Amino acid sequence: MIEFRGTTICAVKKDGKTAIAGDGQVTMSESVVFKSNAVKVRRIYNGQVILGFAGSVSDAFSLSERFEEMLNKYSGNLMRSAVELAELWRSDKARKLEAMMITADKDCLLVISGTGEVIEPDGGVCAIGSGGNYALAAARALRQETDYSAEEIVKKSLKIASEICVFTNDHITCEVIGG
Repeated sequence: MIEFRGTTICAVKKDGKTAIAGDGQVTMSESVVFKSNAVKVRRIYNGQVILGFAGSVSDAFSLSERFEEMLNKYSGNLMRSAVELAELWRSDKARKLEAMMITADKDCLLVISGTGEVIEPDGGVCAIGSGGNYALAAARALRQETDYSAEEIVKKSLKIASEICVFTNDHITCEVIGG
């Protein structure tokens, strides 16, 4: 079976703003760059929520669509929507998805998995996907040791990840919310 994978997403919450950035690479199986300019970060719920997704492309789209349905159902309440989405998996009403996403509104930053986990990251920094650990390490260091904005940190962190991870490129899309 041919598997398409989206790769690296990084988020930083700092000074009242949250930035989420993602690279543009989609990899087919383990060895072919299928697309280099995919957009994996977007605004939803009338621009009030941003999200970025990684994992199996079809599962990532399913996860983000289900999350958007919950946002509409719960009037944009990010935390409630995430918890209600997780309840679907706990009650076995949803197929487990091989995907994760990072979501944020003006107040909250969450990591949501396709298996029903909802996590509010420590220190306002998180990253997912194959280059996620590289981006996370870079973002933590830049947040602690520089005066860069949230947007500058996520972009620089993804650039660093793209130089290390073969599944991450430097075609970066970024969205910022808050402030």
